[in-house]
Amino acid sequence: MGRIVFYEETNFQGRSWDCSGDCADMSSYMNRCHSCRVERGCFMVYDRTNYMGNHMMGMSGCIRSCRMIPMHRGSYRIRIYERENFGGQMYELMDDCDNIMDRYRMNSFMSCNVMDGHWLMYEQPMYRGRQMYMRPGEYRNFTSMGSSGGMRFMSMRRIMDSYY
Repeated sequence: MGRIVFYEETNFQGRSWDCSGDCADMSSYMNRCHSCRVERGCFMVYDRTNYMGNHMMGMSGCIRSCRMIPMHRGSYRIRIYERENFGGQMYELMDDCDNIMDRYRMNSFMSCNVMDGHWLMYEQPMYRGRQMYMRPGEYRNFTSMGSSGGMRFMSMRRIMDSYY
């Protein structure tokens, strides 16, 4: 079981709230949240409700929702597609990829099918830029998932048990 503690102010100050799983809208628990501390598990936090918006990197904004990333001990497998709705070239990966262009000669990919494991997608090569968390399932169109400005991905990384 995971546990994350949210604080109203920066530097773990102010009123706090403990959470042990997914929370689509934190406004019913606290008015604002500007810092958090993960006690157990692995979490992704977002700057908008319903797991939308940017994943928080530097905690410069306000946290509005969080999702617990479950432990995964099996294999990792994902199919990436050049275009939306599983169109264009398709490649299957089982490991991290630091640069889609170098490995597959693709500028980016616009849809994917996560068959096994949990993945982080990055908008730039070498695991940089904005991220999106992908759990097992079909993702036909990244824009409809709340990625702003038609976000495209250029690198990806498995979320491994060592992160817990």
